[in-house]
Order: sequence, then C-alpha cells, then structure tokens
Amino acid sequence: MTNAMRRRSQPSHKENQPSGFVRPQAGNVHNFQTSYERYSTLARAEALTGDRIVAENYFQHAEHYFRAMRDNQS
Repeated sequence: MTNAMRRRSQPSHKENQPSGFVRPQAGNVHNFQTSYERYSTLARAEALTGDRIVAENYFQHAEHYFRAMRDNQS
C-alpha cells in the first residue's frame, strides 16, 4: 500500500465535527466564552443521552476554553 493510498483511506476530520461547527478565532475572550458555553452545552446534552465518552470529550474541550479565558484575564 502506498502513502497516497493510506492517506485516502483515513477519515476526514470534518466528519467528526458537529454540524454548524465554526472554529473560533484564537485570542478573543468573547470567542473563548462562546466556545466554552457551546462545548459545555454539548457535553451536558451527550451526558443526558448516556454517551459518556462523547460527553467527556466535550467537557475536555470546554475546560480548554475555560482555562484560556482564565489565562487571558491574568
């Protein structure tokens, strides 16, 4: 199998993103807060449906933006 064939067989990252996903701009506190709220909401929704793995992933994303907001305030 050639490298080109391996690359084609790997799934696209876009398939794993929620619909309507917009990557936030780095460095903007408002974008950090918006992303934090978005991922927190997604995490809670997944936790309610019982998908703990996906919920934990979203909680980790939310935590990243929470820390970014905190670090930006210092």
